[in-house]
Amino acid sequence: MGFTPNSSDDGTILRPSLVPPPSDAHKYSRGHVMVWSGPVLHTGASRLSAQSALAVGAGLVTLIGERARLAEQAAHVTAIMLRETDMSLACVDDRVTAFAIGPGAGAGASVRQAVLNILSLNVPTILDADALTAFEGDPATLFGATGATDVMTPHIGEFRRLFPDIPTDNTADAARRAADRAQCVVLLKGSETWVASPDGRTLANRHASPWLATAGSGDVLTGLICGLVAQGVKAFDAASMAAWLHGDIGVQGGPGLTADNMIGHIPLVLRGCLHDESEDGSGSRT
Repeated sequence: MGFTPNSSDDGTILRPSLVPPPSDAHKYSRGHVMVWSGPVLHTGASRLSAQSALAVGAGLVTLIGERARLAEQAAHVTAIMLRETDMSLACVDDRVTAFAIGPGAGAGASVRQAVLNILSLNVPTILDADALTAFEGDPATLFGATGATDVMTPHIGEFRRLFPDIPTDNTADAARRAADRAQCVVLLKGSETWVASPDGRTLANRHASPWLATAGSGDVLTGLICGLVAQGVKAFDAASMAAWLHGDIGVQGGPGLTADNMIGHIPLVLRGCLHDESEDGSGSRT
């Protein structure tokens, strides 16, 4: 699929435009996502990210990890592939176009090492949750490995662990300073989400819903970003468009929305991007 970002003059992210993939598309031409599986009894978050990446258009999605983790994943997924791996990441080949690590991963030394090993492959990587918390007290090690094709997606608590000296009373400025320091895209989650690039660009997503305040919602956002990046969308554009799409899921889903049924809303939200509909300032249909 072809995605085009849209924003208003005041820096508000608007509904992206979407065109279908070409008639000769195949699964590898649509990108291959790999997601680091969480440990046994904690696999759900990584599974949500994988399902989200697949639904937003990635041609293939693979959950990777130790055999016991994948045995648990196998009871829940069908279209998502499973590949056993260790810290060597021997299962990664040149067809992998994006990684996600962090949701439900655990924040110990092994996750730190997995993050660094994945980043060393120079494949665009989405870092969320435990992949960020694992570097609390030593953020410089992480910042030395991240680059312009990578995206961090902290909520305010995770942000403060990585950037304790950056005030968060002005979230736009905080995201901008963090992106400059880490030299990667930073998406600072909140009721108003800010996306900042290391080149100084910033955009705000104001199209959202309080119904998104549910466990696993952020894991779905991670998958949306990763799925877009896998399809060749630049990191800043992918983070910006995913923030809007995630917000629209909240608007469309409304009361009773859970992370499990957010996945089913993704095709509906994407279908809305195919139409030439007018926008108001918040990105709502008019």
